[in-house]
Amino acid sequence: MAGSTPSLDKVVALLRRLPGIGPRSAQRIALDLLLRKRELMPQLAQALEQAHRAIRHCTRCNNLCEDELCVLCSSARRDRGTLCIVESPADLLAIEDSGAYSGEYFVLMGHLSPLDGIGPDALHLDLLEKRLQEDGLQEVIFATNSTLEGEATAQFVAALVPERIRVTRIARGIPMGGELEYLDRSTLGRAVHGRGALDP
Repeated sequence: MAGSTPSLDKVVALLRRLPGIGPRSAQRIALDLLLRKRELMPQLAQALEQAHRAIRHCTRCNNLCEDELCVLCSSARRDRGTLCIVESPADLLAIEDSGAYSGEYFVLMGHLSPLDGIGPDALHLDLLEKRLQEDGLQEVIFATNSTLEGEATAQFVAALVPERIRVTRIARGIPMGGELEYLDRSTLGRAVHGRGALDP
């Protein structure tokens, strides 16, 4: 870009490759680092380099970790009878933050998307199939996104689950604080079909 330097252009170009960061945001972040938070740059570079070297996939759930097993898989407090299948580590963290689930996870690291060239081979299904054969597993919960790709992925992977294991899907519908008149028809329809008992 005019009035810039090759080094700054390179930083901006790399930042633009991250999801959710457009040209202006990338430029703003790069300039803020250079002008106001320059002391963060070496720390950020060091943290990124350390993460690049140290972080790998858990051999049990496929989540990101720094040891052979992640913290959740190595915990004796997790319920081994339930397995929640999610698309990404961000989805796992969101469910953990809710405090509503105490079982184990499997992270697919994506979803089926034929248009993007993402097929079953990209979802680490060989590792998942090993998990599905474990004794004591009673329920598999699908927590993939409510998108066409997420639904297709859940349907495809559910076919791999042995018949002895119960297969469920997280509930979808009206968010807390949501008003019916502003909801789309699909969300409202799913909420009606997925209704449950009223808590006393």
